[in-house]
Amino acid sequence: MKNLKTFIKDRRKLLGITQEELAEKAGVGLRFIRELEQGKESMRMDKVNQVLSLFGHALIPVNEKEIEQDE
Repeated sequence: MKNLKTFIKDRRKLLGITQEELAEKAGVGLRFIRELEQGKESMRMDKVNQVLSLFGHALIPVNEKEIEQDE
């Protein structure tokens, strides 16, 4: 299971775009993208979802017990 920072960075690189381009396409600041890819622990969920929506994903609540069973 990938963590958020790895997921974002891998998807961005797969598309061949820079952090600057991702920030522009998502409508967030470059600093936000840099902090997201560095794994900053406290982030605005609405902005994270703006970025994730470019990849067809979103943050959703999940049951921790179900995650543990999948691992």
